[in-house]
Amino acid sequence: MNNRMIITGGNPLFGKVRVSGAKNAGLVLMAASILAEGETILDNLPRIRDVEVMTQILNEIGADTRWNSDDSLSILVPGGLLGRTTSYELAKKLRASNLLMGALLGRQGEAVISLPGGCDIGSRPMDLHLKGVQALGAITQIEHGYIYAQSHKPGGARVYLDFPSVGATENIIMMASRTPGMSVIENVAKEPEIVDLANFLNSMGARIRGAGTDVIKVEGVSQLKPCRYAIIPDRIEAGTYMVAAAISGGEVKVQNVIPTHLHPVIAKLQETGAYVEECDEGILVRAGENIHPVDIKTLPYPGFPTDMQSQMMALLCRSQGSSVIVENVFENRFQIVDELKRMGANIKVEGHTAIVEGQPLLCGARVKATDLRAGAALVLAALAARGETIIDDAGHIFRGYEKMPEKLTRLGAAVRTE
Repeated sequence: MNNRMIITGGNPLFGKVRVSGAKNAGLVLMAASILAEGETILDNLPRIRDVEVMTQILNEIGADTRWNSDDSLSILVPGGLLGRTTSYELAKKLRASNLLMGALLGRQGEAVISLPGGCDIGSRPMDLHLKGVQALGAITQIEHGYIYAQSHKPGGARVYLDFPSVGATENIIMMASRTPGMSVIENVAKEPEIVDLANFLNSMGARIRGAGTDVIKVEGVSQLKPCRYAIIPDRIEAGTYMVAAAISGGEVKVQNVIPTHLHPVIAKLQETGAYVEECDEGILVRAGENIHPVDIKTLPYPGFPTDMQSQMMALLCRSQGSSVIVENVFENRFQIVDELKRMGANIKVEGHTAIVEGQPLLCGARVKATDLRAGAALVLAALAARGETIIDDAGHIFRGYEKMPEKLTRLGAAVRTE
């Protein structure tokens, strides 16, 4: 298993790159598939490490997953009760394992969920998830690292989220889809992945309205039917390759994208001086003559995505001036700063704010990917750096980016893995 990327910088990227299916949509749709008995087929699902872990979790609780010759994934869900428990060994590898709570509660009224792992990017407590399922009739308690949840008198309810948590919104929607009565969920997350989940469940026979707005209404149904569904493109992967074009001084056409999902990223890239054009085949990005400093504040969708903050930080390390980045979502997103400093970056962190003083050159160094998006940002910095960069713990990158070394190589980058 490759766990190191070695990049020789200085090659402008040119060509076309096709974006894979969205990691964060694919994982929740995999969890939601157990709400229906029979065979569900997911198209455009990326073959990344996080997806492989989720297939293992689904197999562990009694589903049968297999990859088909057309690269779709079949999930065969038997009748009767599934296993109710996700193991610690698998859950510690994957934050999205917690999404099986809502799905299992909706399907069979009982779930034992190991507190999940994933990237160490900050506190992501389960309190809003628990608040939601409790409102729908679940009794929950946390013991020995597990959440024990059991439906007592399930029924529709009104739930107000104190923060528009994506995971909590997803768990509540999944449980509510098969809970009798009408559920109204307020101050919900509006991310495209939420809309994709609602569309998927509606394709299975659910009755969900309002996804993409502040209020989602779910009328519970007694059963759902399996379906075949194509997952939306990954907006964060798309944004990463868009920044790659800008930071390397190249020109890349990013294909298989939904431009409206990327408007916050497009706007900031244009502010840096890059040329960005929406075209029939996708989005064309051409590097500007200079990289201008910009200020960024991360916010829930449709604000600037926290999952693109590290990549933009790498770009701004090459700007001609001072940029300010405010991280409003995850407090540990600035772990990458020390690694970028090893490459010659000048960044000062004060609480949730990073001040980036642009430098004319970055230099290759040995660095470590501390999380998925930090790893992607180090790849971007390495593309623009002078000399060779060795990225250790690159397994983080392969959790979320399908065939990244191959895609970059086709664009002209000098990349290899070990």
